[in-house]
Amino acid sequence: MSLNYVMIGSNNVVRARAYFDAVLPMIGGTIGADYMPHAFCYELRGGGRIWVATPYDKESATPGNGNMVGLLCENEAEVRAAHAAALENGGTNEGDPGPRPQYGPNFYGAYVRDLDGNKMSFVYFGDAG
Repeated sequence: MSLNYVMIGSNNVVRARAYFDAVLPMIGGTIGADYMPHAFCYELRGGGRIWVATPYDKESATPGNGNMVGLLCENEAEVRAAHAAALENGGTNEGDPGPRPQYGPNFYGAYVRDLDGNKMSFVYFGDAG
């Protein structure tokens, strides 16, 4: 079994779209579905998808404590580029790009929160995959 998609809630999908349009292409993402102003979907390398939408129950979107979307990058430069694009477009820094040996000898990552406070990481595993 493999992961097909991740749903990220947003209270302002139009604003979130501008953010994700700047960040996800840095790691090979392309827009796959557009239901603006309520939802959009990015297709990622390898077949995964990220949907960003207003919550179905019409309640406010809130980030989950301990929830994080990890996005695989092809190299350390992609990690740095995605992290920089996130910060340049209103995201908040949760961890600068760099090695994280506590997660494995070849782990290189960076962490951000999007405009709605959802946490995500950009990761590269070096030659160890």
